[in-house]
Amino acid sequence: MGQPLEARSVVDASAPQDMSVTIYRDPDRDVGDEMNRNWPKGFAMISEVRTVTLPEGESTIRFEGVAEGMVGVSAIVTGLPGGTIEKNRNAELLSPAALVNGALGNRVTITRTNPATGDVQSEQAVVRTRADGGLVLQSSQGFEAVRCAGLPEKLTFDGVSDGLSAKPIFSIDTATPGGGTYEVTLTYLAWGFDWQANYVATMGEKKDGDEFQLSLLSWLTLLNDNDQSFNNAKLQIIAGTLNVDSDYQELSDPPVARPLRLTCYPFGSTAAGSAIPPPPPPPGRSTPKAMMAMADGAIMVTGSRMRREALQEAPVSVSVVTAEEENLGDLKLFRVPDRVDVSAKGLKQVAFINKEEVKARFLYTAGCDPWTWIGELGEPESAEMLLVTKNEEKKGLGIALPQGALNLFEPTSFGTQLAATTELRDYARGQDVELEIGNSAQVFAKCARLGEDDEDRLEGGKWTKMQANLTNANPHPVKMRLELGWSGDWNIRFPRNKVQVKNGYEIVEVTIPANSERKFVWRLRDTERD
Repeated sequence: MGQPLEARSVVDASAPQDMSVTIYRDPDRDVGDEMNRNWPKGFAMISEVRTVTLPEGESTIRFEGVAEGMVGVSAIVTGLPGGTIEKNRNAELLSPAALVNGALGNRVTITRTNPATGDVQSEQAVVRTRADGGLVLQSSQGFEAVRCAGLPEKLTFDGVSDGLSAKPIFSIDTATPGGGTYEVTLTYLAWGFDWQANYVATMGEKKDGDEFQLSLLSWLTLLNDNDQSFNNAKLQIIAGTLNVDSDYQELSDPPVARPLRLTCYPFGSTAAGSAIPPPPPPPGRSTPKAMMAMADGAIMVTGSRMRREALQEAPVSVSVVTAEEENLGDLKLFRVPDRVDVSAKGLKQVAFINKEEVKARFLYTAGCDPWTWIGELGEPESAEMLLVTKNEEKKGLGIALPQGALNLFEPTSFGTQLAATTELRDYARGQDVELEIGNSAQVFAKCARLGEDDEDRLEGGKWTKMQANLTNANPHPVKMRLELGWSGDWNIRFPRNKVQVKNGYEIVEVTIPANSERKFVWRLRDTERD
């Protein structure tokens, strides 16, 4: 049977001597969705190495400064000879209200200033109520409610109650047979993190055929919404979609730091002319310090508390290093080689992909509708443009590409200009990369059934002629992909071109010479009506 709680020694572990942070992005964030800076829904696995000196027998180890979004049930402590008996998290942080509640039944100093004479008087008083909307003290003058006398007042506390801390605390109970000093590792999941990738691609010189050279730089933006910083940490990023069933936000149950809000009845002070207490701070902000002022009658308690800054105001620190890719099951792990500071309420940017000689090309696409007569169509429509490459070393890549936004720049006689913006999904090694970058102003297509009265032939499962009228106004030839129909729905005979299947369509790729028009005619029939 374990020792009673009051018989156990309480020991504070050292500050982290080594730290590792692995950040997982929000699993529900789709391609094209921006990271939510005010409410990040990703999480991190944090590993801290600390030193602790334990007495013989049972003791309680306190780990101060863990992430406020810590999921306590996920925590594991290794390196202890006696293992873990019990785990706990502090429910309340050091705050004005916590100071008052912790002083219940104990003496404090109340200081009043006469606004007319400037005289300052201090006396001892005993706290008789909790900070639940009103605070009653007992002094030599009897019982009185704080801030109801109409004079500026402040409270001073001699110390902080046991168990209160300005930082979140995780504690465990353990038993050590002989005592000693140990290096322990605390590992846990924490809510309130996220990351996203952003790509910058710059077109370069033309290569063989229709290929051109592309330089690709990718930045990783990390977000930490916790009030705690993780300095000089080993940083890893997990790319891919992880199946998460647990609600880490609900499980984290972060400790609270409650402000001290005092009111009198009727509302306000009993003295004429006293101000109404100010409204509570806006969501997402807490009292700047554990010292707070209320209108003209100041009620002050000593202590300190870090102010939470809005993320939009937080500076973005930049680290120019290149991450190293590793496999993690079906996911990808990017390991940042240099140690970094993951700042509280802040953003961090890391360059994690830098490829100077990516071979890419433009591809134009157009769809063809067998159920529409080509004579019904008006002017040719602009073709859709794709930026195309393959994620392999031969093309200058060969590294997993996490989802993110891409800005494409093109050099001109007026300098480098933004040419297009698009979004990437996750691309594994070996996959074809095809990015939509908008409609062309130089390439046009009109593609449909050739015969006006051939709809009956289609419905009868007979071979029917199709025609594509393609126009290229560029001073160079271009490749056009024609989407002929859904794969499996049609039998297709396209002269001198191989029909392939791509993205669920049966397609052909044809070349349109510079400053010219071309017509292509082929036949198809409905497979369900053969």
